[in-house]
Amino acid sequence: MRMRWFLRSPIQSPLNLNLSPRRSFSLRALVPHWPSPASRRSLPRSSIPMAAIHNNSNSEAGLARRFWIKFTRQSIFAMYTPFAIALASGNLNIDSFHHYIAQDVHFLRAFAQAYELAEECADDDDAKLGICELRKAVLEELKMHHSLVQEWGLDLTKEHSINSATVKYTDFLLATASGKIEGLKGPGKLATPFEKTKISAYTLGAMTPCMRLYAVLGKKFQELLDSNDGTHPYNKWIDNYSSDGFQATALQTEDLLDKLSVSLTGEELDVIEKLYSQAMKLEIEFFSAQPLFQPTIAPLTKEHKPEEDHLIIFSDFDLTCTVVDSSAILAEIAIVTAPKSDQNQPEDQIVRMSSSDLRNTWGFLSKQYTEEYEQCIENIMPSDKLDYFDYKELSVALEQLSKFENTANNRVIESGVLKGISLEDIKRAGERLILQDGCTNFFHSIVKNENLNANVHVLSYCWCVDLIRSAFSSADLNELDIHANEFTYEESVSTGEIVKKMESPIDKVEAFRNILKNCNDDKKKLTVYIGDSVGDLLCLLEADVGIVIDSSSSLRRVGTQFGISFVPLYSGLVKKQKEYVEGTTSNWKGLSGVLYTVSSWAEVHAFILGC
Repeated sequence: MRMRWFLRSPIQSPLNLNLSPRRSFSLRALVPHWPSPASRRSLPRSSIPMAAIHNNSNSEAGLARRFWIKFTRQSIFAMYTPFAIALASGNLNIDSFHHYIAQDVHFLRAFAQAYELAEECADDDDAKLGICELRKAVLEELKMHHSLVQEWGLDLTKEHSINSATVKYTDFLLATASGKIEGLKGPGKLATPFEKTKISAYTLGAMTPCMRLYAVLGKKFQELLDSNDGTHPYNKWIDNYSSDGFQATALQTEDLLDKLSVSLTGEELDVIEKLYSQAMKLEIEFFSAQPLFQPTIAPLTKEHKPEEDHLIIFSDFDLTCTVVDSSAILAEIAIVTAPKSDQNQPEDQIVRMSSSDLRNTWGFLSKQYTEEYEQCIENIMPSDKLDYFDYKELSVALEQLSKFENTANNRVIESGVLKGISLEDIKRAGERLILQDGCTNFFHSIVKNENLNANVHVLSYCWCVDLIRSAFSSADLNELDIHANEFTYEESVSTGEIVKKMESPIDKVEAFRNILKNCNDDKKKLTVYIGDSVGDLLCLLEADVGIVIDSSSSLRRVGTQFGISFVPLYSGLVKKQKEYVEGTTSNWKGLSGVLYTVSSWAEVHAFILGC
């Protein structure tokens, strides 16, 4: 029941919630000590309407860059494919790589042909020259592929047929370059040079995501190479796509798309965006379709058998699932719906503080909590950083934090700031609560999947479980098991009291253990905990896989001092894949002292479920 909204908030723009019909309001204008815009996390870009991305006058980024930002979540699924992880690790079976190279040759030939068609449609000499240079770069890339083929004595024409994923992308690309786009005329029927130029822009829109994706993968794989180990079998491939030359070519492709799209209408830009999105999806399918002849570490559920296995997902709520902390929402409702100081209150209703007194009280509680929380964190730290992981010592330290949280929450209850909030307003606020991009998609994919024997438990300090239930119910996620505190009500209006069920790290880990204890089956259990704060530490560590999403600075500070290692999930998977051989287990086990970090729910989804 931590008041984390006092410490930070990720809101990027004012949050307007229509509560009861009498009024609506903006949280930023009312809640004291609201962080500056620079300190907030960004809202998920995929929540932005398609047309808005083209008309953002405040953005200095070009169209291609804005598209990449918007569709980065999709690119993560390509990076997390078993093929890409095995390739990055260096233990990809050589037959898989042979097959990939054969497919990519067909792919690149289509690219060269598409560039040729795009050049014919361009009416600007600079654009023609730019497209011509890009086509030459593709031909050079084909030479690199052929040199790899010669090194291994591979006959592409005899040994590998084109798979359906390759055909889907190349057909899509060449159809686009030929002007065969829904609602558009083909190049031969276009009346003016300007109309033909649109085809060049559309073609670049269908090619740019592939170029940027390969540039990103090349750089990522290069970062993961062991500088002391020159034996990576696919080093030449990685060197090519991480090279300054290829990075420049990817950027040149994006710059050219920007130039060709300058004079296009909003509707025409929408066409390019749809082509960009479709190309990204087909690229992911291309990576996913590559055959593997070896065991792989990902996805986590690859060997899941419902009759034998039981996957249990645990997740924190505030700022793990949400964009704004739930206590900020409750504070907002309380302040705005409170009576004014000169307003008489009905005798038959719960007596409430005036809105001005309530605002002042929240401000006082905020300041006090912030100061004491930071001091408590300092007090629980060992004097010297431990060079080993000590779970027991960490647990003892977090008992002090638990006492602090209990005292702070008692102050909130005793202050009366939570009195008089209507259940109707709480539910409406929950329905409008913005959840992190990809969070609900992931939960849907877990609980709606008939091929998984899985449950999702949300463990939260939130003062009001009804707010959480409403948020997930509005997303059609009634199957989630919610474990949180509860308001008490009189005639659907809060009394200011809270039924305390979970207000500390100790409470959370006890709930975690009890849930596992009460799983009345003999199936093999695999637990994953997803969290972002100090309050999640014990659960993160006890789970078989602990995933830290966009963590608070205090979590890192405390964890590091107690010997916990924070490892980026992707690099951790590549390392595990390198060590993973047939006949061994993936060896995910709790209390290892290692937590895996991610920047988005897309990474969680890609790791656990795949594409």
